[in-house]
Amino acid sequence: MELHELSPEQLNNASSILKAIAHPIRISILNYLENGKRLTVTEIHKKLNIEQSTTSHHLGILKDKGVLSSKREGKNTYYFLKHKSLSHVVECVSKCTI
Repeated sequence: MELHELSPEQLNNASSILKAIAHPIRISILNYLENGKRLTVTEIHKKLNIEQSTTSHHLGILKDKGVLSSKREGKNTYYFLKHKSLSHVVECVSKCTI
């Protein structure tokens, strides 16, 4: 589907997703979760070297906006990209910064 074919509601949803992603920590989180990877809050906060509460805050934003999904398995909750195509956003952002 082409961008000009999207309804106003679809464009608003796309805008909301892009706004949610538009933060350095959240872009980094998406980078770690691309290509079907699933990580816990602890794994992500250690990779980013930030507080676990900060990581949880950013994961919550991404989940609320429909960027991430989560699945509880035993004591752990794993986070992953809700749509595999979001990996392309991370790739595009990294190419745009060169």
